[in-house]
Amino acid sequence: MLHAHFLMLAKYNAWANRRLYDAAATLSDADYRRDRGAFFKSMHGTLNHLLVTDRIWMQRFTGEGTAPDRLDAILSEELDALRAAREAEDLRIVAYAEGLDETRIAGVIRYRRVSTPEEFTQPLAPALAHWFNHQTHHRGQAHGILTGLVGRAPELDLLYFQRLAGT
Repeated sequence: MLHAHFLMLAKYNAWANRRLYDAAATLSDADYRRDRGAFFKSMHGTLNHLLVTDRIWMQRFTGEGTAPDRLDAILSEELDALRAAREAEDLRIVAYAEGLDETRIAGVIRYRRVSTPEEFTQPLAPALAHWFNHQTHHRGQAHGILTGLVGRAPELDLLYFQRLAGT
């Protein structure tokens, strides 16, 4: 049952990211980079952070891929290149979720934080829940940036996705 739940969240994540990037692509470069007071300042900083943390968590979950060493790393200065990297990462996330089973979900992971050297051991299921929640949290900030800049942002609610996907 958790497998189906996490797979749905992975698919929702990809869907919401596509909608967010579609909206970001309509911004002028100045608005895209403008400091709007969000935690990672701009739409540019926020979208980069989302990809940074997804790569960090995927490296923790799979042992594969690169993991940036800073949460505010800029992986790409250009929106088109960032979007291509985002789409590739979303495919990777969905494939990872598809490969999960209840036994793996009931297991643990060991990892180090970006900011400190100590190792943590954590059950996988709560780590996955945190990860998907983190994505939603920062997409909410991006949604706020869009609303402040253009007065409207795309619908990103999970329930909206569920209705469209029939889940």
